[in-house]
Amino acid sequence: MKTVVSGIRPTGNLHLGNYFGALKNFIKMQETERCFFFIADYHSLTTHPDPKLLGTNVRNVLTEYLAAGLDPEKSTIFIQSDQPEVAELSLLLSMHAYIGELERTASFKDKMRKQPENVNAGLLTYPILMAADILIHRPDLVPVGKDQEQHLEMTRKYARRFNSIYGVDFFPEPAAYNFGTELVKIPGLDGSGKMGKSEGNGIYLADTDEQIRKKVMRATTDSGPTEMNSVVSEPVENIFTLMNIVSEKSAVESFRTDYANCSIRYGDLKKQLSEDIIKSVAPIRERILEIKGNEKYLRDVTEFGAQKARESARETIKQVREIMGLRKI
Repeated sequence: MKTVVSGIRPTGNLHLGNYFGALKNFIKMQETERCFFFIADYHSLTTHPDPKLLGTNVRNVLTEYLAAGLDPEKSTIFIQSDQPEVAELSLLLSMHAYIGELERTASFKDKMRKQPENVNAGLLTYPILMAADILIHRPDLVPVGKDQEQHLEMTRKYARRFNSIYGVDFFPEPAAYNFGTELVKIPGLDGSGKMGKSEGNGIYLADTDEQIRKKVMRATTDSGPTEMNSVVSEPVENIFTLMNIVSEKSAVESFRTDYANCSIRYGDLKKQLSEDIIKSVAPIRERILEIKGNEKYLRDVTEFGAQKARESARETIKQVREIMGLRKI
């Protein structure tokens, strides 16, 4: 059994890209691996979020994780700030992290460009806290997207550096895990790229039926094929990609045939897609509404998750302190 660590920043509700992309694979992994899934509220503080909204976003993500199928009995599901040991490990790792390498990270340079009025120390040391999030549970695998690969490589570097400086083989160098062919890239509704919160091109698990219909009907297409068997344009191919996930194979093949013979009606295509999305997410949305109103259940899940996470984290911190010479007199 391998140990897997993954986190998500609480920046809003989960969308189809989150669910059909990585989350469905996480749900499978919890059946066979030792999984830690956390909501990264510490990381969110670098953008100075509204304190009232931060708590709401954490609650929403937790609720939707659970509604989608993550099981607190099978996985360790917790809120980052409920595990204070991660802040101590971040401090200890920072003693061997150097300013130059932090300033050269692509994410830091990108943040400096996008938010020059808020270049805080938390942004600079973001990779150290991320390394602590990961190494605190000494995992074998870390599911990462393309934008986080550099941070994971820095985590591996800090693990190697710690082991080398202290002459130990304590921290593993966790491998990136992208689910291989199992990871589905979910396109947005704007005709290009992937579905995402910042792009405003997503359908959320908590959306109502009417919201889903309106969003899908506004999805970008093209002016229609003008030649038999012409290549499908990217916006329309994106719609077919979504249909491949939520629709019956026969429906997808029928619309592809219509496109090939220039008889496709995009209104009908979008109606089919919207109804199939509604059918796919309806059980999750019902569960979201059920869980959202159950204060005791949510509190029990977070307390149980924090307890399990801290058992693992405390053991790591205890050994790191001993290795670094932080012993009681």
